[in-house]
Amino acid sequence: MTEELVKQDSITTVREFFAALEVNASGEALDLLHPDIVWKNTSLPDVRGIRRVGGMLRGLSRGWIGFAVDMHHIAADGDIVLTDRTDYLRVGPVRVGFWVAGTFELRDGRIILWHDHFSWGNFLRGTVVGLWRAARTRG
Repeated sequence: MTEELVKQDSITTVREFFAALEVNASGEALDLLHPDIVWKNTSLPDVRGIRRVGGMLRGLSRGWIGFAVDMHHIAADGDIVLTDRTDYLRVGPVRVGFWVAGTFELRDGRIILWHDHFSWGNFLRGTVVGLWRAARTRG
């Protein structure tokens, strides 16, 4: 397989992963993860293994919780994929949008490392805006 095909396959895998998360298809998302997956988030404990990561992702499938993403940029160098995106977490009527830079490493065509970097300040701002919008639409 040429280097260009590996890059495209890696990007496709990451895009499909996020697409599955957006439609609450955690089973499809899990199929794209390596059994030894490590999910890292800025200043939070690492989540290791398909069972634990799967439990977290299945939690996004509850009716009152949701996830969406706006992918701004995505690039690959072989099995490494970098993303620049806005993630949206919804809890009930509150939708929190915040910027995330992600690094994904793939092994055997599956994501083995998912490392997200975000600003707690930006997350807090998104929370305040989400709460304000939810309160405004209720009245």
